[in-house]
Amino acid sequence: MLELRHITKTFNAGTVNEKVALNDICLKLEEGDFVTIIGGNGAGKSTMLNAIAGAWLPDCGSIIVDGVDVTDMPEYKRAKFLGSVFQDPRMGTATDMWLEENLAIAKRRGERRTLRWAITRKEREEYQELLKQLDLGLEHRLTTKMGLLSGGQRQAVTLLMATMRKPKLLLLDEHTAALDPKTAAKVLEITDKLITENNLTALMVTHNMKDAIAHGNRLIMMNAGKIIIDVSGEEKKKLTVETLLDAFSKASGAEFASDRALLG
Repeated sequence: MLELRHITKTFNAGTVNEKVALNDICLKLEEGDFVTIIGGNGAGKSTMLNAIAGAWLPDCGSIIVDGVDVTDMPEYKRAKFLGSVFQDPRMGTATDMWLEENLAIAKRRGERRTLRWAITRKEREEYQELLKQLDLGLEHRLTTKMGLLSGGQRQAVTLLMATMRKPKLLLLDEHTAALDPKTAAKVLEITDKLITENNLTALMVTHNMKDAIAHGNRLIMMNAGKIIIDVSGEEKKKLTVETLLDAFSKASGAEFASDRALLG
């Protein structure tokens, strides 16, 4: 479903601020893979997701999604088959629009707009059923403005919106980082549910090492723009924070230096 072939990206090349963000990244995801990504600050995690989303062009290499080379495809065209959820709960939804209006926009992604009624009674019933699975009572708040929902509620709705059209690839960029621990756990529970029920292929960047181990069927660890650890299956199930740290030290020759990731 996704293949990165020798992706390289350097920012501010030729200046004192030169930064190699991605260094010959190669990665292949099969359909249905749920991959968590962990690493310290500046490891290249979000930069890699931005490359896939089309936020910028790599210096070299290719990005293949479901057999199609999208390397030079603009970001707005990729949005038709990619779903994204960001760290800030305010992103991905329209604050001054009703909850049902936001869902209607997500449902019509990639379709031609017409002059018919924006939301039919049948669609409203469909949205209520979708919201029920979040178990947040939002099915009774269809005409509430998004800006009046809590951060956790907005993030849950954003997840729902990102998966309504069953994207070829779901990109989650630290989507629980701005939430309190209890709310973050709920959003991760919803994440697992939506990915499993829709058989989605997903990449989830997280700052929390325990979450990276607990979720998904595969884990990759990045350092200095490279993938230095890639574990899946039974090997991933046996991982602990301690064994992952030991593997990081052996692969990188350094100690892992992010207290945020260690402490969650």
